[in-house]
Amino acid sequence: MGAKVVKIALSGYYGFDNSGDEAVLQSILFALEEQGREQGIRIEPIVLSANPEKTSAMYGVQSYHRMKPGPLLSALREADGLISGGGSLLQDATSSKTIPYYLAVLKIAQWLGKPTFIYSQGIGPVNRRMFDGWIRGVFKRCAYISVRDTESAALLATMRLPWERIAVVPDPVMGLPLRGEAGVSGSAGTGVRTVGVSVRFWNEDRSELEALSRSLAKLLATDPNVRLRFLPFHLPSDEVASQFVIDRLGDHGSRVEMVPGIVHPQDMLAQVAGCDLLIGMRLHSLIYAASQYVPMVGISYDPKIDQFLHRLGMKAAASTSRFDADALAQEAGALLDGREAWAASKRAAIEELKAQAQFPAKSIVSFFNK
Repeated sequence: MGAKVVKIALSGYYGFDNSGDEAVLQSILFALEEQGREQGIRIEPIVLSANPEKTSAMYGVQSYHRMKPGPLLSALREADGLISGGGSLLQDATSSKTIPYYLAVLKIAQWLGKPTFIYSQGIGPVNRRMFDGWIRGVFKRCAYISVRDTESAALLATMRLPWERIAVVPDPVMGLPLRGEAGVSGSAGTGVRTVGVSVRFWNEDRSELEALSRSLAKLLATDPNVRLRFLPFHLPSDEVASQFVIDRLGDHGSRVEMVPGIVHPQDMLAQVAGCDLLIGMRLHSLIYAASQYVPMVGISYDPKIDQFLHRLGMKAAASTSRFDADALAQEAGALLDGREAWAASKRAAIEELKAQAQFPAKSIVSFFNK
């Protein structure tokens, strides 16, 4: 007799060519597969995506369009349950429509009698108080709730969700493995020190990218062995932001490269693994670096950056509102010089986060194994 088959729909920011969110999806798929194998259940994912054909081709899963009512309903009817997450799905900083959309998907699944699960989400900011009751009402009917930081749990508690129902776990991407054996060839033994850079547009006046350009120019001028590797996480906008910075680096062009067009998360993870340091605005650039024991310098544009760094006992070196270009260059230089010491000091915390990243998948698979 074959293993029990469970079909689980996944709702998130998938199919938008955002490497961080694609990494979340890939990590959840791997975790569900691993936990299913350990518990004797075969998990068949059904992914709600903005580009179902591409998602199916990339991950070998069934996929339906996330914004077309017919396909979305078909996916939820076919599934035995729904996972919402991970990522920053329930926030109204980018749009007032984001929270209603993700709650609506959960609510439809609940109306259809499907168990629903919140998978390592980052909650907030929630600036419109009317959303509090909506979130509370939907989450109360969820079979399992996990968030990726204590700040998210605290926000849910202010919405009168019981603390004891909320599991605090790492971002699922902490558990993402490299594909095969090796990452991109690093610079060990050559004297070259590769600094990965992940940037995005945020301030309208681009002041944060102007300041970062000054930091990077100083780093290049101070250390002739430094090479910069720009890694655009969200296409195509991060490629444009990367070029904005590159154009301001003056005469250092021969020591700067951009790696364009990377969509598959494990390809980006390999690029980060080949760096000696990562300077990042994108949250998942920092998570990739941590998972590969690559020292990082965080630039905060959102509390989620600070919340992740706090879990490693670190602080952002700069923010989009306060940016000391000299201080960031100095911190980057110090981490390059002390990479091995940094990795040794963070190894226990990183290993713990990697182990805990499996908890949501284990709990969800166990639910269907009763």
